[in-house]
Amino acid sequence: MTQKMDLTVKSTENTAYMIERIKDKLRIVNAGAIKAAHFDDEMYEELHDLYTMVMKRENFSPSEMQAIAEELGKLRRT
Repeated sequence: MTQKMDLTVKSTENTAYMIERIKDKLRIVNAGAIKAAHFDDEMYEELHDLYTMVMKRENFSPSEMQAIAEELGKLRRT
């Protein structure tokens, strides 16, 4: 039996999981450019919110996909 992840807990594993799921759901072409290591714990809640919104939706318009990609870019470490 697999254990359910608690994504409310800040962890490197949870960050990596959410990033991978967002990339899969959006079918991001240049997925290699987005890595969990690029994200900081300080932005965890924002990433979790974005993940939750993306997972609730079935389809995205091109402009929505662009906006999500831009948001991911804003959440990256500088």
